[in-house]
Amino acid sequence: MPDPSGFLRHGRKLPARRPVPVRIMDWREVYPSASDELIREQATRCMDCGIPFCHEGCPLGNRIPDWNDLVRTDSWQFASEALHATNNFPEFTGRLCPAPCEAACVLGIADDPVTIKQVEVEIANRAFDRGYVTPQQVPVPTGRSVAVVGSGPAGLAAAQQLARAGHAVTVYERDDRIGGLLRYGIPDFKLEKAHIDRRLSQLSAEGVRFVTGVNVGVDVTVDELRDRHDAVLLACGALQGRDAPETPGRALPGVHLAMEHLVESNRHVAGLIDAPSVSAAGKHVIIIGGGDTAADCLGVAHRQGAASVTQLDIYPEPPESRDPTRDPWPTWPWVLRNYPAHEEGGERLFAVAVREFVGTDRVEAIRISEVTVTKVDGRRIVAEVPGTTRDLPADLVLLAIGFEGTEEGPLLEQAGLSRNGRGAIDCGPDWQTSTPGVFVAGDMHKGASLIVWAIAEGRSAAAAIHAYLDGGGQLPAPVSPASAPIGVS
Repeated sequence: MPDPSGFLRHGRKLPARRPVPVRIMDWREVYPSASDELIREQATRCMDCGIPFCHEGCPLGNRIPDWNDLVRTDSWQFASEALHATNNFPEFTGRLCPAPCEAACVLGIADDPVTIKQVEVEIANRAFDRGYVTPQQVPVPTGRSVAVVGSGPAGLAAAQQLARAGHAVTVYERDDRIGGLLRYGIPDFKLEKAHIDRRLSQLSAEGVRFVTGVNVGVDVTVDELRDRHDAVLLACGALQGRDAPETPGRALPGVHLAMEHLVESNRHVAGLIDAPSVSAAGKHVIIIGGGDTAADCLGVAHRQGAASVTQLDIYPEPPESRDPTRDPWPTWPWVLRNYPAHEEGGERLFAVAVREFVGTDRVEAIRISEVTVTKVDGRRIVAEVPGTTRDLPADLVLLAIGFEGTEEGPLLEQAGLSRNGRGAIDCGPDWQTSTPGVFVAGDMHKGASLIVWAIAEGRSAAAAIHAYLDGGGQLPAPVSPASAPIGVS
């Protein structure tokens, strides 16, 4: 039973971040591990609320009050077991998820919500440090085989679930290392790659086989995979970046999609290349976009030694706190989200739009105007404010304006699949596509979304594949796609 008065005795508190002048000199994570005392205090703030709306806020259905109370009573191993019961990779979500569970916390109605995300990552940290995370051996193999295409959080979650049911699982990844966007899309100051490697060691010990450097559709055909395996799961993500091809000057050198910058940076930090081909060092950098990817580019630019960094957002500046008339609790609120990268430097401009990339041999400036944004019948209408056009110096421009869905390519053609209007791949309620025995999950199915959604879909697709194979073994109950966090997609 949670402590019904803990929130009265303790206020919300997060561990101190590493000092800005220190952390921008390296690529280590921003947050050091917190003390047991601090985390127990924060877990104690979890109320005896009766109906834990945090469950509704989490696509994984994490048993948040359960493991909060276990932390409060210093029962870290049991807290780890409760956490892993619904989440294969809490060390990832505890670092990367925007925490819709906290937006739905009952305490958040009249006070600051519980630091659910921080408690989660500290449980995961201690679970590894104290040896609670061990491989789960499968006593009886089912004799069935599954191919998982893509090694992001959806593919890895599905692979682990299926392996634990006794199926032989092979994960195919076109990159040279396993992890998908976790590996090459997320900077180390948010997720050091040792966390991926130690989890992969667990999966390998549980029987998951990893094959890297294989581009399905090119190096091996879909038909060959279907011949080798009893089922195929497509979890290739939604990596087609949204571009601005109609903006004058887009073809100028120095204008790049954000992932071109982030992937090169990650490969450089990993020691795989001598230097990134897209670097912010000594440059005036413009980042177009206001989300997670833009903040990642901002933090990378600081560490690469940018001369200046300006982040542009087409929308007006959000309020500091929830507007109950617009976003009543427990919906996901539209509020100003400050990432650690923002306290490291740079300027943010709101309600501006790009009119032109200016330059001769390469980009030299960016022409912007102030705008108003309204919605009419669900459509976004952007209107320029007359007389507000101006130029900003720019040596490097990064487009972090979202993703348009899964990439076109021979894989889809060979599988007999086509993208829907959102750039994603449709499936039935059993997670099976229109091609028998071929399933889909994660961003490839949902579109670019949250890491918790990717893991939830991977787990659910694994349960569907297990039922399709009609094999032995057991899987945890799947998470229903109906458990979407209200107002979050």
